[in-house]
Amino acid sequence: MQRTLVIMVKEPRPGRVKTRLGREIGMVAAAWWFRHQTRSLIRRLRDPSWHIVLAVSPDQEGLKSRVWPADLPRAAQGRGDLGDRMARMLRGMPKGPVCLIGADIPGISRPHIARAFDALGHSQMVFGPAPDGGYWLVGAQRYTGLPAGLFRNVRWSSEHALADTLASIPDCRVSLLDQLCDVDTVADLKP
Repeated sequence: MQRTLVIMVKEPRPGRVKTRLGREIGMVAAAWWFRHQTRSLIRRLRDPSWHIVLAVSPDQEGLKSRVWPADLPRAAQGRGDLGDRMARMLRGMPKGPVCLIGADIPGISRPHIARAFDALGHSQMVFGPAPDGGYWLVGAQRYTGLPAGLFRNVRWSSEHALADTLASIPDCRVSLLDQLCDVDTVADLKP
């Protein structure tokens, strides 16, 4: 079965991406950071062991964008909250193990992704926890459908996001990975 890594990206336009960071360093600087961070992340995570798909937003602009590598397939994220969009991406990928990440995780490496796919060999779902209570990765086996309650009643962008997500899938075999930080504020940029 094919392994698929979905990377969720937004067009790096000032005021439309990394706005919490932008309030601290300026919207142009935040968009610049995101553009370069995303390019670096995509370069680092290319590996023949998995197929990369970019989940783009906004849909039409992202599908036509010249910002992202032309050789990578793209899928529109579509409407809805983060859970709606992540579920759509997970469901829309080919059968087999699928992992989904955001593009704002500077510490992520190929071994992190390889461990996530390995965990899906014995777990139905895998999560990469973040110190703020959220998560930097969600993965699913995708040999069958996703758990029915997945992402239901999750308080996004809060310290409860991972706990709420786990509560939405009480009967799943779940693995947790290493904790990594995403970047939301200036404090998150400091090593």
